Amino acid sequence: MRPFTYERATDPAAAATALLDGTDAMFLAGGTNLVDLMKLGVARPAKLVDVTRLPYDRIEHRADGSVLIGAMVRNSDLSGDLGIRRRFPALSQAVLAGASGQLRSMATTGGNLLQRTRCPYFQDVTKPCNKRDPGTGCSAIDGDHRDLGVIGTSAACVATNPSDMAVAMAALDAVVHIRLAGGDERAVPLSRFYLLPGDTPDRETVLEPGDLITGVELPPPPDGAVMLYRKVRDRWSYAFAVVSIAAVVATEPGGSLREIRLALGGVAPVPWRARQAEEALTGHRPTRALLLAASEAEFAAARPLPRNEFKIGLAGDLIAASVRDLTTPTGSTGPTGSTGNFTREERG
Repeated sequence: MRPFTYERATDPAAAATALLDGTDAMFLAGGTNLVDLMKLGVARPAKLVDVTRLPYDRIEHRADGSVLIGAMVRNSDLSGDLGIRRRFPALSQAVLAGASGQLRSMATTGGNLLQRTRCPYFQDVTKPCNKRDPGTGCSAIDGDHRDLGVIGTSAACVATNPSDMAVAMAALDAVVHIRLAGGDERAVPLSRFYLLPGDTPDRETVLEPGDLITGVELPPPPDGAVMLYRKVRDRWSYAFAVVSIAAVVATEPGGSLREIRLALGGVAPVPWRARQAEEALTGHRPTRALLLAASEAEFAAARPLPRNEFKIGLAGDLIAASVRDLTTPTGSTGPTGSTGNFTREERG
């Protein structure tokens, strides 16, 4: 491992100063992704700036129904928070689906949003990768791409975003709060926080050097909304998504969809908000034919590769099953009308 220095930041300004002092420095929170990348030689910082002592470790439930989740809130605390479980169960389900209990006890909200792709070529420093080493090429396009992206990709990169939590937050219209390096504050909708690869896949978010995520704000869910997070993976225990979905649905008395939000994981370089499908479904009863048409509209611009084209059909099935379960009167409901029973482990 490359030698590095370590510094613990005492306040946000000190954190920015330490990162921008001319060394090749990176922020360190839980380290559940960064340390792995350092071991692989993908990340090679000369200095780590520990930000875990900064005052961003609280979950603030507000009177209007919104919530502010501090960037240093541990995933275990987030998934177990009673207010999150009751009012935003899709988020709790997504965090629980994302990692083991040990990892959840270390991983942070801000770090989860910034975790890097699990594309095998990004993690293998002996292989060309435009995300890791711009201009060298994308090994995945002609290589092992079964688990990689089918939409939002480019000729330079087909990697997928690995976060479960971010998919749920995308469906919940999350807003990322950022402290800029100069001290100003900025709020960015999650839908604009991540960048599609285009010709610059090495740039994944709007963050500039020294910028620090301070929290994530979730607005109140729609009146009467029910929601879920569902994940298809190759094995039940802690595998990354082949395809996942976060769905938020509010219906009219007659069964038509007053509001629907759909976000997909495992299919794109970013948490993919399925706005074409949402538009096709809003105001209508979700019949099988309409759900099929909505999925086809969403993936009309898809660019699948030979071994991952199956993801398009799988995503369509997941959209249909999730909307069906959320709009079927016999579906199970949580304490505030939100669907999705917790497993024994999730109940704690």
